[in-house]
Amino acid sequence: MEIKFEQAKSLKEKPTGSLGFGKYYTDYMFVCDWDQGIGWHDARIVPYAPLQFDPASMVLHYAQETFEGLKAYRAKDGRILLFRPEMNARRFANSNIRMSMPTLDEDLFIEFVEAIVKKEQDWIPTNEGESLYIRPFMFATEPAVGVHPSNSYKFMIILSPVGAYYEEGVNPVKIYVEDEFVRATLGGTGFAKCGGNYAGSLAAQVKAEKLGYSQVLWLDGVHRKYVEEVGSMNVMFKIDGKIVTAPCEGTVLPGVTRDSIITLLKSWGYEIVERHLSIDELMEAGHSGKLEEAWGTGTAAVISPIGELYYKGDVVTVHNFMTGELTQKLYDTLTGIQWGNIEDSFGWTRSIE
Repeated sequence: MEIKFEQAKSLKEKPTGSLGFGKYYTDYMFVCDWDQGIGWHDARIVPYAPLQFDPASMVLHYAQETFEGLKAYRAKDGRILLFRPEMNARRFANSNIRMSMPTLDEDLFIEFVEAIVKKEQDWIPTNEGESLYIRPFMFATEPAVGVHPSNSYKFMIILSPVGAYYEEGVNPVKIYVEDEFVRATLGGTGFAKCGGNYAGSLAAQVKAEKLGYSQVLWLDGVHRKYVEEVGSMNVMFKIDGKIVTAPCEGTVLPGVTRDSIITLLKSWGYEIVERHLSIDELMEAGHSGKLEEAWGTGTAAVISPIGELYYKGDVVTVHNFMTGELTQKLYDTLTGIQWGNIEDSFGWTRSIE
């Protein structure tokens, strides 16, 4: 598709020092519109700026909105690398189908991502652990206060140079097991990457932080006993030598990092068990010593070691509140592939020419 370009009148000064996560945004953003009877049209790269749209836009009232998250990396040899963007494209399409929104062809999604990243390649940071976070998203723009799928949408991509997602870095965090609020149920939107999932999780997150915990461990919405996700990440446990993680059956987000880690672990000879793990079994494994390591996985943080679990007054310390050897190996290997420092034997990275 032809992509138009609008030159900015002035460019921003690039940040120095600690980048944090999601604090800075590049000079340009990508925009493309969809209208009923027309389809996708008017693709353009324009200066980053506030949006102006009708107060009756349906996204504000009925939350028809989806998003994705991936990163661009600057390899030591100067190449710009994306990590498995086709998986983000497919997940984005599945999220849109669930939210009754138009889908974006996989090749077109990647074409749009590559176009804006290539334009803003000078914004890709090069310090250790830094990358350019890519946020594609889509929302309903039809001005109509009536519950139905919108007849118009806007797809956009914004970019942000980032460092570590958690201030702790690759260090263990304390996790509060949530037994009051529910993140997702079968038949819902748990597998989709839509804003409402995250808005609904904030009350539990605030509660956990007040109690001194970094994140929450979510239990299933029916029985309130089976472990599903940790915060906004997939979660895995090394129990008695095996890796146990929740299955993707509609309530768990099919994470790109999750899939990559499972592939790595299988290649190293580990047995992966995707099953429903009860919180009682998990806590018992922690007390008996069978729970050897635990970690969350996601694009933003990559790997986040879990050092403590709190559930109804019961506390379990994982791996002496230290990052486990396997956890560290997973982080080093995956980030090594992403930054082009380790040979990519899986064909996961994609260079932007």
